[in-house]
Amino acid sequence: MDMYLHVRVLFSIILGLGVSRLLSGVARIVQHPKEYKVYWVHLLWALFAFLYLIHFWWWEYRLAAIQQWTFPLYFFIAMYAVIQFLLCVMLFPEEMTDYSGFKEYFYSRRRWIFSLMTILFVADIADTAIKGAGYMRALGPAYYTRSALYILLSLAAIKIKDERFHAGFAILATPSEIGLILKSYMTLSLKTVTKTTVHHCSGLAPDKFVYSALISPGWRRVLFPAALHLFRFVDLPLGAT
Repeated sequence: MDMYLHVRVLFSIILGLGVSRLLSGVARIVQHPKEYKVYWVHLLWALFAFLYLIHFWWWEYRLAAIQQWTFPLYFFIAMYAVIQFLLCVMLFPEEMTDYSGFKEYFYSRRRWIFSLMTILFVADIADTAIKGAGYMRALGPAYYTRSALYILLSLAAIKIKDERFHAGFAILATPSEIGLILKSYMTLSLKTVTKTTVHHCSGLAPDKFVYSALISPGWRRVLFPAALHLFRFVDLPLGAT
């Protein structure tokens, strides 16, 4: 447990910056309602990002069962937190002088926003795998259906500018995140963490399972080409609309 308390300091700082960015963005809207024209779809995604951040910090307690951390694992979790922070920054920029409101901003930067979301949902699957085969089975097929659907919709949202599509995606994602928390993550128990993570990792101790999952040739053959295809698909010029 002491080791986990040590390594999670960086994660908490990064996530804290993300939450601060979201809350500051909402506070600016409340303080200057005439200056910042709100867009309800954008606000729904901001709510989703907030729920995802606090949910992430809640469920990462399961990593307390890992007795020996490796740098690849530490780096992966840190980058997972960084992706969430970057999503928060993209949702609430420092300046809005170039845009008439959040609606124009949201659609002008949708490629960046939903590229980050795609990476986020892929990282979520990898993070779930790290916690062990038993944990993955316990989540059931609904989790994998949801994850696959979110990845496909996020990829589509990069290319599609239709307002009805984006409204539907936001309406689907935010209540779904709330439902997932209520259904599967209402309580924490170190006994449950240890049982799930240690005894169902295909015979591997958590640290060995994590190490093999993150650096094995099988994972590299799948994840690296997938990342390259994503970047080619997105093709993100800075001023893209």
